[in-house]
Amino acid sequence: MRIALAEDHFLLRDGLIRLLGAYGHEVVAAVDNGTELLDALIREQPDVAVVDVRLPPTFTDEGLRAVLAAREQMPDLPVLLLSQYVEPLYARELLTSGGRGVGYMLKDRVTNGAQFLDSIRRVAEGGTAMDPEVISKLLVRKERDEAVGSLSEREREVLEWLAQGRSNAGIAQGLFISEKAVAKHISNIFTKLGLLPTDGDNRRVLAVLTYLDQ
Repeated sequence: MRIALAEDHFLLRDGLIRLLGAYGHEVVAAVDNGTELLDALIREQPDVAVVDVRLPPTFTDEGLRAVLAAREQMPDLPVLLLSQYVEPLYARELLTSGGRGVGYMLKDRVTNGAQFLDSIRRVAEGGTAMDPEVISKLLVRKERDEAVGSLSEREREVLEWLAQGRSNAGIAQGLFISEKAVAKHISNIFTKLGLLPTDGDNRRVLAVLTYLDQ
């Protein structure tokens, strides 16, 4: 897998390069600021971008701005954002920017290499890898601001797990229900959000994007 990396802390950036290389991935660009990141993404067109939200010079949202700008030219560029803090507005902006393959993870919640690499893989394949804490804040905020009541409490729980990129089996295990029940809830979610079957779209991802973008 060809990966573009943006992280301003040298030790963390070097550690990520070594980790990814050890698992057979190629880091085609490793930068520490938003300007170089945008140039690298357009030049290299990687399989996935792993990006710190806050990059020099202002340490606000340069990483996010760079990937959103790149997505204007490469709409389906998979992006996994890394952050030190829960920043729901940034997560929402990435999720609703179009395209598939999105992730948002808190740095201190990445507890092992296998978990991190699995998240990168899911995003590169067009799926989602959202930190549970980020998704929880997004859903709570949406309920408060817009009073969306089309989904039941259980359906919202299933949707939250979908956003993390979990399989039906993983959701069933996490919620202590059967896989058959999970499949039924997901079917209800698709129906309520008006997501009809298609050949090319990942309805699991679209369900998350549709719900957050209503």
